[in-house]
Amino acid sequence: MAVVEWLLDSDPSIRWQVMRDLTDAGDEAVAAERARVAVEGWGAQLLALQEPDGRWGGGTYFPSWTSTAWTLSLLRNLGLDPRSEPARRAVVPVRENAKWEYDDLPFFDGEVEPCINGLAVALGSYYGQDVRVIVDRLLGDQLSDGGWNCEQERGSTRGSFHSTICVLEGLLEHERATGVTPELTAARLRGQAYLVERRLLHRLSTGEVIDPDWSQFSFPTYYFYDVLRALDYLRDASAVPDERLEEAVALVEKKRTDDGRWLLENRHPGETQLDLDESEGNPSRWNTLRALRVLRWYDQR
Repeated sequence: MAVVEWLLDSDPSIRWQVMRDLTDAGDEAVAAERARVAVEGWGAQLLALQEPDGRWGGGTYFPSWTSTAWTLSLLRNLGLDPRSEPARRAVVPVRENAKWEYDDLPFFDGEVEPCINGLAVALGSYYGQDVRVIVDRLLGDQLSDGGWNCEQERGSTRGSFHSTICVLEGLLEHERATGVTPELTAARLRGQAYLVERRLLHRLSTGEVIDPDWSQFSFPTYYFYDVLRALDYLRDASAVPDERLEEAVALVEKKRTDDGRWLLENRHPGETQLDLDESEGNPSRWNTLRALRVLRWYDQR
């Protein structure tokens, strides 16, 4: 309870998710707390930074991490209600003015790299925009192993964990927004299996750990993969855990500190426009929230 109280003593963007995911608060109370994201705290600060042309940071994907795409992504992570007037007002000029740096393509038409298109689908679906053209492209871009890779236009034929998690989050958000279809769901489940078959961390061919950094937990994650991000996706997708996740879940449990919290372990370098009151090597409310809800999901299997 002390950890939950610590989580609740924070920004509305954390409080409403704690209420929903850890305390089982009623829908009305959760919605009331979520509504505060648009008008106070971190959500309001980000909305206030939107430029007259509708962009943030002077760009669409770049600069990292202050541009339009990453700011909308962070607002989604914070839980800005897309039906709120501030959210709707913010998205209109993005749809009308923002262009990807690649070939000056419209924001909600996507571009060529699956990782970026996965992000665009997640954002478009969340904020109520038509992104079917991007979804169709992603379905065609899925590789034979079930994954996606931003290097496939340069010849790669193997999935990438980084690209695949971005696409999976986008497809899940699209399913939530538009409904389940056999083709879309089958593609998402194949991509999900790509991660699970590799136990979220290992090469399928040799069993070795692919990248030790994936065991370091970050927030925001941006386009980077890590084990906690994958588990939180599986929780969000209501996947049924099996023995292939035991190692990954044990890793999360092992990282719990003596006072029941999780640290911010790997802060991705780059400029930010918002102080989330967290620093590398210190307790992280975001990682603690996500770890606790992952463990709760796993224990209820």
